[in-house]
Amino acid sequence: QVQLVESGGGLVQPGGSLRLSCAASESIFSIYAMGWYRQAPGKQRELVARLSNTGGISKYGDAVIGRFAISRDNAGNTVYLQMNSLKPEDTAVYYCYADRVFSLTNDRPVDVVAWGQGTQVTVSS
Repeated sequence: QVQLVESGGGLVQPGGSLRLSCAASESIFSIYAMGWYRQAPGKQRELVARLSNTGGISKYGDAVIGRFAISRDNAGNTVYLQMNSLKPEDTAVYYCYADRVFSLTNDRPVDVVAWGQGTQVTVSS
């Protein structure tokens, strides 16, 4: 069973940057779409970004367009989320996931293979 482990979360001031990493236990990038969701206290889970299995197509949640970027290390098993111009409303637990289906039209997960345990991101002065 595929395992995903996130890292890179922490406390950052508004306007700052963080890079999250998600390491997979095996080579899955050519098979599954990868991505990130987040969930803040009292709020629904929200799509942050996802990347197709080819790595050539990405989709972002409306709240992060122009500020966040998803990428992957094709030589390894790691997907990244570069977060710039962070805002207090970006505060949430960020979860990495792998999905059998990549969708450009559906913000919800489709056929998830695995979820990471989550990493906390706090944006505060």
